[in-house]
Amino acid sequence: MASRIRRAFGDGRLALKFGQQKINIHKAGHEVDPKADKPTPGSADLCLLVEDSLDDVAAALHEYHVDHMGPVERTGALGTITSVYVRDPDRNLIELSRYDQD
Repeated sequence: MASRIRRAFGDGRLALKFGQQKINIHKAGHEVDPKADKPTPGSADLCLLVEDSLDDVAAALHEYHVDHMGPVERTGALGTITSVYVRDPDRNLIELSRYDQD
């Protein structure tokens, strides 16, 4: 069971996969960008799937004066995703993602 949950991706990075979601594991001192502003034990990088187009997401963020990065292509639990990044009030990284559509 554990081998179905734990997945390697990218350059040997590890993630825990649960259905369409995954949690990327960062090794302290070896975090991958983008990351939490001050990565420490207890900080977070969260990825949330969105149904709206990322153009609409970026437009809404712009309308509310929310700084954001992206879009960029990443590896999701089920394949390639495109993501936009924002920071929460504690400066953790929040990834808003959508699986690529054919």
